[in-house]
Amino acid sequence: MSGDHHHPHDHDHAHGDGHDPHAPVNESHGVSEESALLERALRELLIEKNIFTADALRRQIELTESRTPELGAKVVAHAWKNPAYKAQLLADAKPAMESFLGIDLNLTPELTVVENTPARHHLICCTLCSCYPRAVLGIPPAWYKNPEYRARVVREPRTVLAEFGTHLPPEVEIRVVDSTADMRYIVLPARPANTGHLTEDELVQLISRDSMIGVSVLTAPDQVEAK
Repeated sequence: MSGDHHHPHDHDHAHGDGHDPHAPVNESHGVSEESALLERALRELLIEKNIFTADALRRQIELTESRTPELGAKVVAHAWKNPAYKAQLLADAKPAMESFLGIDLNLTPELTVVENTPARHHLICCTLCSCYPRAVLGIPPAWYKNPEYRARVVREPRTVLAEFGTHLPPEVEIRVVDSTADMRYIVLPARPANTGHLTEDELVQLISRDSMIGVSVLTAPDQVEAK
């Protein structure tokens, strides 16, 4: 069974991606010259009008580029080890992440954490552009922004998952969740078996970016070593 949730977008983004031969979709599209010129003109106008300074823009870009999926992995590991924090995270993700990570998410869109269980698997996409929780997962992968992924994941999520090497039992419901300009989603992956003895730092090493998008599932440490 598969389901999808669609939310309205109020913006679009240009995309600039290199082709990854290991990705399940073609990523060879790029940013048009017209889009690049429009972005430059708008940026220069906003700086000229003192909406923000060039230094402020540079610092924000550096901050965004410094964020990595490890932040999200720390949140997931902490939720696995602390039921009270997990409940807080699922109920109101942004303040839960701010207090635990010690970062300011005030200027970011709202965040929702959706939990994967044995009966339900969440899969994140952005059907109209590339909305992504950059504040805690860093720069999105090229395939996430690709129109082919964005379209196919809604129509045939099980097939797309299989192309990522993720094969779910037919009885597992796949729920496709659409990130928007106002709401970003992060998956809380199912915790692998045989990890009860691991510390949070050790659990962080098991948690991948793709598992927090929902295109992969996590395996127990002995299964990882066997690959």
